[in-house]
Amino acid sequence: MLYLPYDKNYLEFPFDANQGMHLLSPPSSGFKRSESQEGIVENALSKPIASENLAQLVENKSNIVIITSDHTRPVPSQITMPIILSEIRKKNKSAKVTLLISTGMHRPMSEEEIQARFGKDVLSQVTIVNHLAEKDEDMIYLGILPSGGELWINKLAVEADLLIAEGFIEPHFFAGYSGGRKSVLPGIASHKTVLFNHNSDFINSPYARTGILENNPIHKDMIWAAGQAKLAYIVNVIINSKKEIIHCVAGHPVEAHKRGCEFVEKMTAVTLKPADIIISTNGGYPLDQNVYQAVKGMTAAEATAKDGAVIIMIAGCREGIGGNNFYHQMADASTPKETMEKIMATLNIETEADQWQSQILARVLLKHKVILVTEPKLAEQVEKMHMKYAPTLEAAFNMALIQKVWTQKLL
Repeated sequence: MLYLPYDKNYLEFPFDANQGMHLLSPPSSGFKRSESQEGIVENALSKPIASENLAQLVENKSNIVIITSDHTRPVPSQITMPIILSEIRKKNKSAKVTLLISTGMHRPMSEEEIQARFGKDVLSQVTIVNHLAEKDEDMIYLGILPSGGELWINKLAVEADLLIAEGFIEPHFFAGYSGGRKSVLPGIASHKTVLFNHNSDFINSPYARTGILENNPIHKDMIWAAGQAKLAYIVNVIINSKKEIIHCVAGHPVEAHKRGCEFVEKMTAVTLKPADIIISTNGGYPLDQNVYQAVKGMTAAEATAKDGAVIIMIAGCREGIGGNNFYHQMADASTPKETMEKIMATLNIETEADQWQSQILARVLLKHKVILVTEPKLAEQVEKMHMKYAPTLEAAFNMALIQKVWTQKLL
């Protein structure tokens, strides 16, 4: 029996290798830590990559800003942040420390989410601010990106004496990998900058794919933006399926991130097993909190799907669809092809919010049927977005079997 992450629980699936079923499980699922999660982070900070120690960097700084991930990322900040703050206070007991939540284009974190993420002890030591991408008065212009777009980022970061970022690294479906430079762009960038960086030409690039950094136009802009923002130091963790820290890199924003990505590749890369039916998850909450985020899991399935394969995506989606723009870009079109054509005809400087997610979903749907296992209240909206809804994993699997039999008869 397989237990597949769904929201904060699991769905069961009767796995049988004798029936031609294959399990693609990353090496990280069986990785054994040699020390505690705290020990892993402390060890990384004691041996920074291509950088001075954090305690040395903070000397004589009065205004330190730490960019930190929002509610859509399972960063274990209750472990990492106390260690980072302790390292800062070794050499600087008086500096003001601000946590700037890198919401990108997402909604702000709620007070409840902030309390759960950081804990009272951390919050008693810092000022915490949600980045609001559409609040133009909070942004400062820092030049023209390599792609030609304008770089505007949160002025709190620009005005800091020292800019640090914490986060985690995982494969990302168009930035190659998360973490590192991504804390700045899209994390604390203006909506205008994010929209240009996520334009349809870049999303369409064969290099804007999972695990690819070289020649990736989105990554290139992100690296440049982090440099302009003077991001000085990162603390990025790698986690397993239980969301436990199994590795950590700290130090130079580019070099430490590169080292972290190399580790992630070793821990997540699997040999493709082309299949007619693929079941995928987003790893449970918070990564599967809406349909928008669930598109990421669909691209993982897409990578190992035969032509015409059926993708079964399971996602709790406790927050619903994940954006009105995303919903209407799909639902208001008669077909995914219509959505794709409209997006590809949109000029880079006129990119609309969420269109990158719609573009990727449309790309998947042009090649595959997608059955989404989620909450019943979303059934009608899911169907309007050109996917099929299933109330249970068993029902989805039976639907997929029928679909494949029907398709084979046509062939």
